[in-house]
Amino acid sequence: MAKRGASRAGALALWGLALVVAALIVSWGWTTFGPHTRGARRAGKHVVRVQVLNGSGEPGVGTRVAAYLREGGFQVTDVRNADRTDYFATFVVARRGDLSLAREVAHYLGGPPLVRQEWSSELADVSVLIGSDRSKLMIEP
Repeated sequence: MAKRGASRAGALALWGLALVVAALIVSWGWTTFGPHTRGARRAGKHVVRVQVLNGSGEPGVGTRVAAYLREGGFQVTDVRNADRTDYFATFVVARRGDLSLAREVAHYLGGPPLVRQEWSSELADVSVLIGSDRSKLMIEP
């Protein structure tokens, strides 16, 4: 009789282990092959203040980028035209000594180049300068 109880406990342990392995496989599959939003924020634990400057010459691009950033949890503090309308490259400007905030914005937008240009203003931690290569940005049309 004792053998039968040990057999039943072993079978339950085996089924429990099988369920854990199955859950791990499903989790791995979802992470690897599931829907990916390139705009997923890495940390998202702090507020990142972002200034958006449209230097592409196309009206409305700055507003679309700002809306996309807001959807991602960033605080957009300023949207306006850049000093020129003939910028070719889009880039993210780090306005603080710590580059982690700018890296987070660049990651969210799909990886435009990062430039460091510190300033003492409280307007924004990061600026996004949109150039005519804006199609590289991962924003919805």
